[in-house]
Amino acid sequence: MRRYRIRKDESCILCLRCSRECSFGAIEVKDGKALLFNHEKCTDCQRCVTFCPTGAIYITEDENRFRENSVFKDDDIKEIILQAKTKGVLLSSMGAQGKNIPIYFDKILLNASQVTNPSIDPLREPMETSVFIGARPAKIERDANGKIVDNLPPHLELKTPIMFSAMSYGAISLNVHKALASASEALGTYWNTGEGGLHESLYKYKRNTIVQVASGRFGVHETYLNTAEAIEIKIGQGAKPGIGGHLTGKKIVGDVSKTRMVPEGLDAISPAPHHDIYSIEDLAQLVMSIKEATHFRKAVIVKVAAVHNIAPIASGIARSGADIIAIDGYRGGTGAAPKRIRDNVGIPIELAIASVDERLREEKIRDRVSIVASGGIRNSADVFKAIALGADAVSIGTAALCALGCHICASCHTGKCAWGIATQDPKLMERLDPEKGAEHLVNLVSAWTSEIKEIMGGMGINSIEALRGNKMALRGVDMNEKELEILGIKYAGE
Repeated sequence: MRRYRIRKDESCILCLRCSRECSFGAIEVKDGKALLFNHEKCTDCQRCVTFCPTGAIYITEDENRFRENSVFKDDDIKEIILQAKTKGVLLSSMGAQGKNIPIYFDKILLNASQVTNPSIDPLREPMETSVFIGARPAKIERDANGKIVDNLPPHLELKTPIMFSAMSYGAISLNVHKALASASEALGTYWNTGEGGLHESLYKYKRNTIVQVASGRFGVHETYLNTAEAIEIKIGQGAKPGIGGHLTGKKIVGDVSKTRMVPEGLDAISPAPHHDIYSIEDLAQLVMSIKEATHFRKAVIVKVAAVHNIAPIASGIARSGADIIAIDGYRGGTGAAPKRIRDNVGIPIELAIASVDERLREEKIRDRVSIVASGGIRNSADVFKAIALGADAVSIGTAALCALGCHICASCHTGKCAWGIATQDPKLMERLDPEKGAEHLVNLVSAWTSEIKEIMGGMGINSIEALRGNKMALRGVDMNEKELEILGIKYAGE
């Protein structure tokens, strides 16, 4: 069904660059001298617009719309017709598009210092943005001579409270992984391989790498586990809680096949559950198995989607022996998910962070684990608010891809990404320069970190640790009493 319309004006010089840049077949050349527009294939990826030398090409929403009423909108009707024709499940990519679900970050305001609590100038005074994530010992132990015993479990040291989210090799190109790994090394933070294994060329970045163990166990072996600073057990993700993953056979080629340990051309399907985890006790066994396989030198993360009972789930994870809980919220991105699940399952990350932090504090086990939040983190203010709500750090996925050139056309699952990101097509992959991509990622996170310092200074605090769970620094607007209660904040003006 046609959603976008491609247009050109009189400044077009028929250089045909737009047709060469379009990877979806929306712009074709007719008789070598004219452009033919296949509007129904356009995804509004903006590649043609970006590279048109005269600015002649532009994309608009298609004006032709089905007659709407108070119940059925244009998109609803188009999707019904599509499914009636194809008998297929609707797939999409990126984060949820629930139009009526609030973004609570936008309803939270920050406090600032005035008179009685002087602000701090981050240009002239030190501001501590480093954080350590992992379990903290309950008490300080000393030996017979009074010296402190080093009983600290494995930790991750982040120079900034921002990491890069899990995105698997196969779903995205090797050049994206190269950019993420290189940027993490430069920033002093971490990137996550996702469930597709780790390409051998990236082993050199082991000090800044987190590897993942998902239900399909793709690419998991002893060397893989030890070529990282932490191992993440993926139970779920925000874009599709309760279901597994699916990488189509057309993406299982070459090194992707070798790295994932899946035959070429065969679909890689991750089961919905881990078939060895049906309880917290089962999870504890896997946590212990991973710690034994890595000689107790690696932090173990458990990643779950933000769902209605996330607080008791997190309590169980904290008691399983895991060092870090990664919570992925309702707006978390993905390479492919059933659209109905993506847009209707899960809860916003803001509510999940606050409820988990409160539950762990009530049970006096907050220091057993660190909390990493993800799912819809768009800017430094979101990072700041997430930490004030109770997170130790955040991870970003969609924002990182945007820094690499992604225009969120939500067509990752097609494998035709015009920007060389979500594709295994060699010609398309060449469009992403990993060195330039790493530079852009470093610029983005550095800019956000500078803004975080400015905000901290304005609040009169000089460390991320002083911000963690500091809900007194937050105030809500346009929220009801129950929302404020769950978030643990007061209304603006109180």
